Amino acid sequence: MSEEIDLSSFEMSMIIREMREDDIVKIVKMQEVCFPGMDPWEEDHLKSHLAIFPEGQFVAELDGEIIGSCSSLIINFDEYDDRHTWDDISAKGYITNHNPEGYNLYGIEVMVHPDYRRMKVGQRLYEARKELVQRLNLKSIIIGGRIPNYHRYAAEMSAREYVEAVSRHKIYDPVLTFQILNDFTLMRINPNYLPDDKASKKYATLMEWNNVDYKATTKRHYKTSYPVRICVVQYLMRKISSFEEMANQCEYFVDVASDAGSDFVVFPEIFTTQLMSFLDEPSPSRAVRKMTEYTPQYIEMFTNLAVRYNVNIIGGSHFVEEEDEEIYNIAYLFRRDGSIEKQYKIHITPNERKWWGISQGDEIQVFDTDCGKIAIQVCYDIEFPELARIATDKGANIIFTPFCTEDRQGYLRVRYCAQARAIENQIYTVISGTVGNLPQTENMDIQYAQSAIFSPSDFEFARDGIVGETNPNLEMVLIGDVDLEILRRQRQDGTVKQLKDRRHDIYSVVYKKDQ
Repeated sequence: MSEEIDLSSFEMSMIIREMREDDIVKIVKMQEVCFPGMDPWEEDHLKSHLAIFPEGQFVAELDGEIIGSCSSLIINFDEYDDRHTWDDISAKGYITNHNPEGYNLYGIEVMVHPDYRRMKVGQRLYEARKELVQRLNLKSIIIGGRIPNYHRYAAEMSAREYVEAVSRHKIYDPVLTFQILNDFTLMRINPNYLPDDKASKKYATLMEWNNVDYKATTKRHYKTSYPVRICVVQYLMRKISSFEEMANQCEYFVDVASDAGSDFVVFPEIFTTQLMSFLDEPSPSRAVRKMTEYTPQYIEMFTNLAVRYNVNIIGGSHFVEEEDEEIYNIAYLFRRDGSIEKQYKIHITPNERKWWGISQGDEIQVFDTDCGKIAIQVCYDIEFPELARIATDKGANIIFTPFCTEDRQGYLRVRYCAQARAIENQIYTVISGTVGNLPQTENMDIQYAQSAIFSPSDFEFARDGIVGETNPNLEMVLIGDVDLEILRRQRQDGTVKQLKDRRHDIYSVVYKKDQ
């Protein structure tokens, strides 16, 4: 009797899964093989895809080896020019124009390693896209497809004639024929779609697959704005006698913000140094360590206020001593669902080092909220444009900047830089500062502030790019609305498009934490 055959030695494992960061190097190498002569992905492109829309990026894996991949984003296709290019539709490959509220999945790349073609890898990737569209209730998949065999016929027929011949199965094209067999229909032919696609003579066929299970949702269909209300606290520093006295002031402002229907309330940088006014410690370095002992009370206070008053709180910033016995300047996000995030101040001023021995953080965070993605950049950090650019590329629409400055010159550095960041990155920026005096507190004796909300500078925004601002050096609040839908539209169709028009071919900002 012959031995039983070990079937496991013949088995193969083909899976389609979401892309991971450790796939990126393999995908870039595979693209060089799939599309010789064309510019391949840069690793930053794929990292951007995973940061912005991870569920839209797939790979095909056979026995642990990457043999295919596809990338996509969500858009409202009606907002794009009929003759758009690949750079237009993909934000030059970075998909920063991805719109989670859009109607259409746009496929910007599908590739299968040449050694594994005719194994229906491409079809499996397309099926994964179709399942995603059905799960997200999107109207359709749209693709700009190459016609790589066209160069063989370009001398004898136009692109239109070639596409028609392929559609009638008179000519075989590996991409277009495949798309037709996968139930995609031709919308139009776009010239100059991919400048480096010599095989297609730069043409692309715009194809669409319609989701027959799509259900129109009235809320999405008629949604023309996405307002977010922000309450900015310009906080008066005054001598107090207990933590409870500061907590009462904080609750007052949170109550005001909640009554106004605010989504966020923003406190200034290190406003909790007000606690030093009753600690009776003349040495700044010892006073700051005493103050860190109130960290649990500070966190408990703002967590409770955020939940009780149903508002997201940017809790200014607070000096915190961590396990390494270093003291950090940390800004906390207290979400109204009770969850907490934190952003370390990255750039420490000379005064913070000299008087308090503050240590620097080293990570740029972007936080998900029920009002979209936001970032917090504490005071001095807003004066470094690289940080805002990285936060924007990670998806932030609003950057909150709690600040504390003692004179007008220092304040203007924060203000002018916050306004510049709003224009450069087509985002909203918010600055919240301290006013008043703490005469007996070393290095916190005087304050200067005029808090504000800034927008990009274009027709649909406030005339001067200022949504609102407080009076200088008075304790008060500023309440203003920003519209994330207008922001999204202006990034696509504004008078200028700073995000889309960046020259990635000659410069880039590299975030080393991603490497």
